Amino acid sequence: QVRLVESGGGLVQPGGSLTLSCAASGSASTNPQMGWYRQLPGKERELVAIFHVGGATIVANSVKGRFSISRENAGNTVHLQMNNVEPEDTAVYYCYIYVDGRTFWGQGTQVTVSS
Repeated sequence: QVRLVESGGGLVQPGGSLTLSCAASGSASTNPQMGWYRQLPGKERELVAIFHVGGATIVANSVKGRFSISRENAGNTVHLQMNNVEPEDTAVYYCYIYVDGRTFWGQGTQVTVSS
């Protein structure tokens, strides 16, 4: 069973920076498909940034140029560097991993952008 542990959420001021991290345990895959989604209040879950099959990165237009994704530990730990955050980035951020034909989600971490 794959388990995801997220960390790094919290309160940040507009224009500030925050880093989210997600570590997967129980996965024997190297560089799996893995990344971040978010759910804004009253909205559906949406893609933020992921490592897709083959290692290509996909970054949402709404965060392109401000957020970046990186990974380590044979690709089983991912980080989301969030710079120049905006109030519209306030959401619950979810880590996910796709291995062996199954998708696993983290518990979510709240990010609030407010002065």
